[in-house]
Amino acid sequence: MVTPQQIRSARTLLGWTQKELSKAAGVSVTCVANLDRGATTGPQGRTVSALQQALEAGGVQFIGETTIIGRGVRLRT
Repeated sequence: MVTPQQIRSARTLLGWTQKELSKAAGVSVTCVANLDRGATTGPQGRTVSALQQALEAGGVQFIGETTIIGRGVRLRT
């Protein structure tokens, strides 16, 4: 599962606002804002999945913890 930090980094990488991500993922702006601020201890799995799918559709690739460089995000080439 991706982390809130990865979601925030991916959104920033795409240049999306919180509102744009919330619309693309079908979640509330408040949810995205809380993730950005770290004001949530653990978002629900379906929320994270929706955010991840929206960001991947936007061109982001999430990098898992199993890689040498650790967790992160990058644009697909």
